[in-house]
Amino acid sequence: MAGAGIAMPAEHIGRDPEVVVERSLPGRPHEGKMLAAIQPHCDDVPILAGGTVLKLMAEGYRGILIRTSNDEMAGRGATFGEVVLNNERDTIEVGRLMGLEKFYDLGYRNHLMDGIERLELRARLIFLFRLMKVDTVICYHPWGHYEENPDHYVTASCVEAACWMAGSQWDYREHFDAGLEPHSVKEKYYFARGPQLVTRVVDISSHVEGKIDLNRANVTQGPAGDNGARLRQRLAAEGKRLPLLGSDDETANRNYIREFVLEPNREWGRRYGVEYAEPFHYIGPSHDRVGEYVDANAVRL
Repeated sequence: MAGAGIAMPAEHIGRDPEVVVERSLPGRPHEGKMLAAIQPHCDDVPILAGGTVLKLMAEGYRGILIRTSNDEMAGRGATFGEVVLNNERDTIEVGRLMGLEKFYDLGYRNHLMDGIERLELRARLIFLFRLMKVDTVICYHPWGHYEENPDHYVTASCVEAACWMAGSQWDYREHFDAGLEPHSVKEKYYFARGPQLVTRVVDISSHVEGKIDLNRANVTQGPAGDNGARLRQRLAAEGKRLPLLGSDDETANRNYIREFVLEPNREWGRRYGVEYAEPFHYIGPSHDRVGEYVDANAVRL
């Protein structure tokens, strides 16, 4: 049946997956490839995948940042408008620190994305994947378990479908009259807040300071930003001092992020023999069994 694909062999169902540790590569082996870091909210990628984005960019990727919500429901501000503006500024700074060249803000209402027209979001993503010729996406897991936030699972499911449909010659053919071409997304790094089937762990040890920078930039919301300085000031008012927070606000902020926000990264690193790591469900390029067989066995007429 067309489009059905090939079923997973029965012996693989239920088997624990092999976990690949992806380490930093010398030089720029990914030169010419394009990644899309996709998040509903301004703190998602910095917390859960910021080190991996920095690693891939250092290895030659170009990149874009896509935020799907307007972030109106989280962060500081006296009004919804102030919260939206503050989060937008933080997101722009995060994109700059990651070295990404474009920021696409899709602007759906925060916490209400389960009520949007998913066909529209999917179509917008297909357009962007074709326009920017995206090879790799970094996003929430579309099948993440126990995810409460509708923005997360709606974004993820639309990304998953768009990755596949962007390569079709039949979907949204008007794009081709505008000069675009079918372009499938070949690699996916999916992260999750809850349990997931982890198949790849990325060693981010050499990008820890950069990941701290990303989370430091999220001042408006998130568990990072300037929380270290705020904790330091509160303790001082109580006549207390926490040596971890040092003697100035910047040290307090960075050490707070390192100790508390990056604690899961240390734990994943400990499990796999590195200092810091980020876990993903990774889906790579399809295995071209037919092509390999032809290359190995075809003879000239």
